Order: sequence, then C-alpha cells, then structure tokens
Amino acid sequence: MELRDYQIDISNKAVKILRVKRIVYISSEVRTGKTLMALNTAKLYGAKRVLFLTKKKAIKSITDDYINFNYSNDFELVVINNESMSKVVGKFDLVIHDESHRFGSFPKPSKGAKEFASRFASLPIILLSGTPTPENYSQIFHQFWISAFSPFGQTTFYKWAKTYVNVKQKHLGYGIINDYTDAKQDLIKPILEPYFVTFTQKEAGFTSEVKENVLFCKMQESTYNLIKRLKKDLVIEGKEEVILADTAVKLMTKCHQLYSGTIKFESGNIKVLDDSKAQFILNRFGTVKIAIFYKFQAELEAIQNLWGDDVTTDLDEFNNTDKDIALQIVSGREGISLKNAKYLVYYNMDFSATSYWQSRDRLTTMDRLSNEIFYIFSAGGIEQQIFESVKKKKNFTTSYFIKNCL
Repeated sequence: MELRDYQIDISNKAVKILRVKRIVYISSEVRTGKTLMALNTAKLYGAKRVLFLTKKKAIKSITDDYINFNYSNDFELVVINNESMSKVVGKFDLVIHDESHRFGSFPKPSKGAKEFASRFASLPIILLSGTPTPENYSQIFHQFWISAFSPFGQTTFYKWAKTYVNVKQKHLGYGIINDYTDAKQDLIKPILEPYFVTFTQKEAGFTSEVKENVLFCKMQESTYNLIKRLKKDLVIEGKEEVILADTAVKLMTKCHQLYSGTIKFESGNIKVLDDSKAQFILNRFGTVKIAIFYKFQAELEAIQNLWGDDVTTDLDEFNNTDKDIALQIVSGREGISLKNAKYLVYYNMDFSATSYWQSRDRLTTMDRLSNEIFYIFSAGGIEQQIFESVKKKKNFTTSYFIKNCL
C-alpha cells in the first residue's frame, strides 16, 4: 500500500513546520487521509515512540494504517482514546492529537485540554482536524494553549480575549454574561498561518456531492398531546414516573426527546413512547443498507426493537455483514467511515453545529459520486429549527428554542 502524492506532499510540509515551531496543525477535510499524513510526518520527523490520541471508534482504523503502511518498522505507536489519557505510561518523542477541535471549548479549558497540557505540553505536537473552528474562531485558543510552544504563550483565554476578541454582552434569563464568540480573525490568522497545513477534498480530487433530504414523519396523536401538556404545565406526573420541565433547558430537552418518541424520566429511567420514526425509516429504507444516527439512548432501543438482529452498533460487523448500523451522533461523528452504507439517515438532530458538519461527511470517499442524506423530522417538531440553526454554524440554544418553538 502506498501513500497518495498529496499525502506525501502534506507530510513534507508538516515536518518542516514541526521542526521549527514544535506544533503543526494539519487541517485537512474528512476522508483525505489525515491519519496517514500524521503517521508519515512522524516518520520523517524521526520519532521513535509516538502517542496518538483519538476517539475510541477510530483506534482500529489507525492501528491498521500503522501496520499496513509498515510504519511499525520506523517507530512504536501507542493509540488510545482521549478519555483514557490518564492511563498512558512511558515517554514519547511526539504526540498526535486527532480531532483537535474537541479542545476548543472556552472561556475555560476542558478537562481533557488541561490534562493534556499538564502531561504533554513540552512535546512536539501534530494537531489534526477537518474543522478546527466549526462554530467560531475563539475555539482556536485552547487548541494551541495545550502546548508550551503556543504562539500566544501560556496565558489565559480571558487575557487573550482582551486583544483578540470583540467581547460583547448577552442577556439571559438569569442575568448578563460576556459573549466571547466574536474573535478577531484578521489578527489571529496571520499569527497561526505558519503553523497550518490545509487541504481540501477538491484538491484531493474528490468529486462527490452531499445531497440532503428532509422527510417528515407524523407522530402519534398522544405524543403531540403530551408535549402540549408539558409546555403548559411544565410537569406530568404518572403513577410511577415524572416528566419535569421546570427550567427552559429541561423543557427544551424534554421536547427534543418527545418529538422523536422517547423520554428520560426524572428518575433517570428511559422509555420509548412512540416508535413512529423507527417504523417510518424501516418502511422507507428497509431494502437497502443504511447507517442511522440517533441522539438519545431510547431511540436506539426503538430501532433495535424493530430491526432485531438486522442492526448493529459495531463498525466491523457493519462492514462485514448486510446489517444496518445505528450510532449515537456525538460518538460516531468523527474518525470513522460509513462508506458501505447506501444512505445516511438521521433519526434525530444534535444541538451542536460541530456534530452536524462532522457527521454528514461519514459517507464520503474519493470515488463516490453522491452522498445522500435523509433527515427524519417529526411533523410540527423542533428538528427543523435545530437543522436551520446548525447549518449556519450556530448551536441550537435555549434562547433560540424559546423564541422559535414555544
């Protein structure tokens, strides 16, 4: 197996930056082969022991690339999921961090970013992401902050924001907070450009198009009645369980669940109340191999109840059988390929713009001409509003919900 010419070119550029800056950010669109670019950069750098932090579902694919492209002859590789970072032992010459936009939270760093910085800040780092700033440019700060070699130094986000963000104020129901989303790209980009190697699917020769289709499913009348009652009373008490929506966040979450036919009670128990969406998907796509993205755990239960043994949550089983696959949006949005599916079907939508932009490209390959996606929205539900928000790279928030869905 051989690298594509562009992958060799990217890794040659990346290693030059890494040797000088100690950080390189490979921002290459999904399915262009960022893993191989990073592994080849590690080889050219001369590293002998490399740590690769990624998502759990991507570990096997990365390990296969390491073996199939004979990088085992050049360096030792330890691949582990981000959540198990604390279990890593031994010394490394280089760290590769996959899907680095995950460290983009602000104004405070995430738990993972703080742990990474405390353990690996002094090491050379390869950062990888197809969407470094999926929602706004303030997300870039902590992705570099994890390194002692950040061009911004080891300052805090708040201090950084005084120079690089147009800080505004946002009025919420409980008071006024600072809004740090309007970063000054014209100041930030010239500083970071020397650290980036960027590459697009078009440059790689991809010709596929993403075609999005929205289908509406009529839910049971009892579902609509339940939602109407919850919006009015903010609580529904049954014989054994309670649905409580005493805050705007809870009301938004409960409506999000109910419009797709499931609920998580105040006790923590979950239940499928209405499997209309599962039946709709099975009737519409039952004769072809599909990948389904769901949001809530009870939605998976609804799918499994109807599909039985014809659906799996395991990627290897999906790739080697005729079974459909059902994946939770956040855990399945990055680092995996669903190219063996004819269609990608969304049972529900996530509030995150990152989830939307990452997950919709899971079908893409260089040779595939069309990626067809179907969103199944409940008639009269909130999924359409969520969809319109995340397409604009804006998370769906409680203020949006209150303004547009009540």
